[in-house]
Amino acid sequence: MVGQVGHLANYLDLAGCRVIALSELRPELGRLAAARFGVKKLYGSHRDLLADHEVEAVVVVTRPHAHGPIVLDALEAGRHVLSEKPMAHTVEQAMRLVQAAESRQLCYSVGFMKRHDAGAQHAKAMLDGLRASGELGRIVLMRVYCFGGEFRCGTSDFVMTDEVRPDGLSTWPSAPDWIPRASVSDYASFLNVFIHDLNILRFLAGSEPQVRAVDFKRRNGRFVMLDFGEFPAVLEMAEIASADWEEGVEVLFERGRLTLQFPSPMLRNTPARVELTRAGRTNETLAPRSPWSWAFKRQAEAFIADIVGGTEPLASGRDAVEDLRLAEAIWRQHFGKSLAR
Repeated sequence: MVGQVGHLANYLDLAGCRVIALSELRPELGRLAAARFGVKKLYGSHRDLLADHEVEAVVVVTRPHAHGPIVLDALEAGRHVLSEKPMAHTVEQAMRLVQAAESRQLCYSVGFMKRHDAGAQHAKAMLDGLRASGELGRIVLMRVYCFGGEFRCGTSDFVMTDEVRPDGLSTWPSAPDWIPRASVSDYASFLNVFIHDLNILRFLAGSEPQVRAVDFKRRNGRFVMLDFGEFPAVLEMAEIASADWEEGVEVLFERGRLTLQFPSPMLRNTPARVELTRAGRTNETLAPRSPWSWAFKRQAEAFIADIVGGTEPLASGRDAVEDLRLAEAIWRQHFGKSLAR
């Protein structure tokens, strides 16, 4: 669903880009998707697709533990790559991909579409300005939360079959080797869901934090305390049943508050909502409106522009390594210092 709705449909709508081929291990699903989106070439494996000399760039949307090997094959074949997150499951794996891209001077972007959200970019510009001017005082606390909810947002314009996913994908380990086997799926799930929030937190803060405390005692309902030097930050994580999508950021200043509320990922043409409150005798709240746009579409536009212009992606593979470095530090803290040696 995400591959079809969030990626394929958007690239079909971009000037300067031709979607010429799909690769899908499930034959009937591949046939239906190619027909649904008008793609003429269909391959039964990504290696067959990479042998097509018309292909200049690929978008990799598979099960997360298959991202790394497929991305590496694509980069070694000289193709520009946008891969869904997480890019890999360990820092060591991720660095293999970054080095493969940089040694060939290829564009390698990771699918942190929230960085491309018009509201998030507006909030980033406002935050940078407020920090520079000091008009609201220092940052007291940054809070990022993700409680989930309705992800698909009524999306139905995709095809699916009941075919069993066949074997045929090479995979890399889903966790560092120091993660206990019983916790590997938990770690992988954390990366799949909450690495978005680590990434947007680092994007807004503009620096790398230290891990101060972790509470992962429960599978659902967790938090991490981070220290950015100038201010502390908290990441709150839960998964609840809700008709809405609950994910956002609060930046608390001494004399005000900046908030960023993300829409459901599949809600098209709705950017994140931004509000700025300045404290005074009467609080003044501004709610600037970003143009109607969709983070997934803006991400696709940026990928094409980065390839054409030879520019560094906003969510580059090199930057995304730091999300994994932070994730590993969080889980080392969870398991205790003995594993960190």
